[in-house]
Amino acid sequence: MGKSSQVAERVVSCSGQAATSYINECHAPEWLLGPAEWSAHNPGALVIGGDYRSLGTVRSLGRRKIPVWVLTGEHLLAGVSRYARRTFIWPAAEEEKQVEYLIRLGAQHDLRGWVLFPSGDETAATIARHHTALRQHFRLSVPPWDVLQWAYDKRLTYRLASMVGVHFPRTHTFACREEVAQLEWDFPAVLKPAVKPKINSFTAAKAWRVEDRRSLLERYDEACTMVEPGAVMVQELIPGGGEQQFSYAALCLHGRPLASLVARRTRQFPADFGRSSTFVETVDHQEIEEAGRRMVSAIGFTGLVEVEFKRDPRDSLYKLLDINPRIWGWHTLGRRAGIDFSFLLWRLIQGESLSERRGIAGVRWMRLSTDLGAAIAEIWRGRLSVGAYLRSLFSPVESAIFAADDPVPALLEVPLGVYMILKRRWT
Repeated sequence: MGKSSQVAERVVSCSGQAATSYINECHAPEWLLGPAEWSAHNPGALVIGGDYRSLGTVRSLGRRKIPVWVLTGEHLLAGVSRYARRTFIWPAAEEEKQVEYLIRLGAQHDLRGWVLFPSGDETAATIARHHTALRQHFRLSVPPWDVLQWAYDKRLTYRLASMVGVHFPRTHTFACREEVAQLEWDFPAVLKPAVKPKINSFTAAKAWRVEDRRSLLERYDEACTMVEPGAVMVQELIPGGGEQQFSYAALCLHGRPLASLVARRTRQFPADFGRSSTFVETVDHQEIEEAGRRMVSAIGFTGLVEVEFKRDPRDSLYKLLDINPRIWGWHTLGRRAGIDFSFLLWRLIQGESLSERRGIAGVRWMRLSTDLGAAIAEIWRGRLSVGAYLRSLFSPVESAIFAADDPVPALLEVPLGVYMILKRRWT
């Protein structure tokens, strides 16, 4: 049976109701638990990536005395945490070489049965594509490629959304440049990469705004130098900033949510289609929850996932933007909302039974170093008052970087950021 048929079958059979203790009803896959003989080992975690997303996982596990090693690329923040017991350099190489590196590292240090936690799209995709080889040595926290591809590749994501009745922005891909020149489209619009095989100015930007056909052609030509032409998508621009953007975040087992919450991206940077959230708060939103559950159920997803939506003020519909099949920027908000996502995933991997739980509404998360700039921009545009900004800081807020029990990352965030910028310019 093809994947599309399997997806359709899950949609038809999905009741939309999660089991009280689903892991008792349906066994977790072996790639998550590992073979039975690994149960005697005292496993740790290999966190791939050194940014603030990884820092949240390092702290979540390290506070529970779980050994955590960090594989860092250009970001170093997670590696300076007191909870990172060892730090290694993650090679900037082709994915086959990265897989060889992981297997060699595991053999050298007897890391059999340790859990791989990717923090980026590229590393999640690498693990998914090399699932068979890696699962012989590690427990894996992302599903195999035949599942993960439906979240990783936006062409498949939007195809799936159309199958299950989830709204998404009008989107088009191209077979050739002539199609771009002849396209009938309303401007402004955005260009987006369908996949992110490598980090470059196009994939890192999340989206490029184009004002007219001329800029569309120019930007399309530029994008084609960074990703394959078939992976360049034009999409309608949904008006509004982060306050119109919502996420359904969950820990799932075979498409069933074990822990979940809905959050609003109150502030982001840049404001229109931000590369990152700067201020996020949990909310109650049944429509977002239902659409998010429908997507993860159709995929049959196991692991951590964030499903992003944006409200279109022109028709009041919530439209699917992205699915992030790994830890996302503000995942540590879950800890304050009663759902420590990374640790719950760890417990699932250890074979524990998890009853379904939902995060409480009204708690907030902030990354101060970027939120201050986002707030100043919003105040300058007249979309935020100084008083409203200050009031948002006084309710219970989970900090992305600062932690009283782990202060060094906050002290070094700015110096490390400057170092990274200078290094990029010099290399």
